[in-house]
Amino acid sequence: MFLKVHRAPDGCEVVAVCDRELVNTTLKDGDFSLEISEKFYGTAPAGEEEVRRILLAAGNANLIGHRTIALAIDLGILDREACTEIAGVPHAVILAL
Repeated sequence: MFLKVHRAPDGCEVVAVCDRELVNTTLKDGDFSLEISEKFYGTAPAGEEEVRRILLAAGNANLIGHRTIALAIDLGILDREACTEIAGVPHAVILAL
């Protein structure tokens, strides 16, 4: 998986995680397309334990890919019903309220 933590000046963080093979691809679903870029998801692979640790501490996350979504569900931070699919690939956004 690839992982990147985005930090805003106000201290808000968004953790972005995607399956490794999705980086630098574009998913197309009808007229909609989603670019999965290194700029957003990072440039270095992250191990499952690192992803687990960071997701458990995260308030906000953007997740895409079968393994990434399965990991978030396994951690209990995401319900499968909260996911959408883009071109058959599961995607979810978790927001702290």
